[in-house]
Amino acid sequence: MTIPEHPAPAAQAQRVPREIKVLVAAAFVIAMGFGLIAPILPQFARSFDVGIAAAGFIVSVFALTRLLFAPVSGRMTDRLGEPFVYVGGVLTVAVSTILCGFAVDYTQLLVFRALGGLGSTMFTVSAMALIARLAPPEMRGRISGLYAGAFLTGNIVGPVAGGLLAGLGYRLPFFIYGAALIVAAAFVYFSLLGIRSGRRRERDARPSMDVREALESPVYRAAIASGFANGFSTYGVRVALVPLFAAQAFANGVALAGLSLALFAVGNGAALTVAGKFTDTHGRRLPVIAGLTVGSVAMAGIGLTDNVALFIALSIVAGAGIGFMNPAQQAAVADVVGQDRNGGKVLASFQMATDLGAILGPVAAGVIADRVGFGWAFALTGVVGLAGAAAWVRVPRAVPQA
Repeated sequence: MTIPEHPAPAAQAQRVPREIKVLVAAAFVIAMGFGLIAPILPQFARSFDVGIAAAGFIVSVFALTRLLFAPVSGRMTDRLGEPFVYVGGVLTVAVSTILCGFAVDYTQLLVFRALGGLGSTMFTVSAMALIARLAPPEMRGRISGLYAGAFLTGNIVGPVAGGLLAGLGYRLPFFIYGAALIVAAAFVYFSLLGIRSGRRRERDARPSMDVREALESPVYRAAIASGFANGFSTYGVRVALVPLFAAQAFANGVALAGLSLALFAVGNGAALTVAGKFTDTHGRRLPVIAGLTVGSVAMAGIGLTDNVALFIALSIVAGAGIGFMNPAQQAAVADVVGQDRNGGKVLASFQMATDLGAILGPVAAGVIADRVGFGWAFALTGVVGLAGAAAWVRVPRAVPQA
C-alpha cells in the first residue's frame, strides 16, 4: 500500500496525545543529564593515561552494547509492552552512570558505560515504538520534531553546565545525571499507568512487521544509510572528538567544548521549529538530503579551524543541519511501520544502524586523529555524512507504507 508524501492538512486540528507529552518531558530530563557528562567523558577517560582512540572508545562502547542488545530490546518491547521496557531501561542507565562516578580506572569506566548502553537501547526502542503507535500519521513529522526538540533543549543546558562543573572534578556530573534519570523514570512510571494496566489486561494483537519486510521499502533502506551516517557523526565523532579537539586547539578548551555541544543543540532547536511542519508538508526526502548535507559539510570544517568564532559558527550550522534532518528520518521509519503493525524489531534494527555508526565513528576518526591529525578525522566524518544523504536521492516521491 502506498501513501503520498504530502499528508492531509487536517494535521493542524490534531492534538498531541498526552502519553507523547510525557515522553517529551522525560526526554528533556534525560538529555539534560547526558549533556552534563558529554563534555567531560572523553577527558575523564584520558585522565586514566589512555590515548585519543581509547578515549573515543568510551563513547563507542556505549553504542556497541546498544547495537548488540537492540534485537533483544525489540523483542522485549513486543512482549512486555513499551512502558515497562522504557522505565527499566532508564533505571539501568541511572545505575550505570552512578557507577561511572565511582570508577577508579579505565577498565571500570569502560564496563560501566557498556552497561549503560544496555539500558539506553531499551528506552530508545520502546519510546520509538510508542511514538509510532500513538502519533497520528499526519502529525508524525511534528511529533518527531517535538520529541527530538526536547532532547536537544536539554542538551543546550547540560553541556554548558558540564563544562563548568569540570572544575569541581570529573565525577560530580555522573552523580547528577544518575539522579536525573531516576526522576525521569519515576515520572514516566506514574504517568503511563493506563497504558501499562491496559497492556496487562489485553495482549497487543497487532501483527508484527519483520525486518526483511521493512527492507523491501526504499525509504527504510535509505533511513538505514542516513541513520548510520548520523550515528557516525552526531553520536560518535561529535561527542568523542569535538571535546578533545577543542581541548587541544583552544585555551579554556573544556569550557569551549561544552559550549560547542550546547550550541550544536541550539542549532538543532532552531531548525526543529520548522523541520517538523516542513516534513509533514513536503515529505521526508528533501529535509534528510538538505539537512544531512549541511551538517556533514560543517562537521568536516570543524577540524580545519583554529578560530574560536568560526568553530562556534560551524557547531551551530552542523546542529541546524542535523536538526532539520532528524524529524523527517524518524517520521519516515514510523511511516514504514504504521499504526497497525507492531514494529519493535524494525525500529530496533534502525537503531542498530545508528549505533553501528556511533561505534565506528570515534574509533576510526580517533585512529586517524592519532596518526595524521584532527583535520583528516573530521574530513572522513563529512564524507560519511554525504554518503548517507546520497542514499535518499533515489527514494520515490510516493513511498510504501504499512
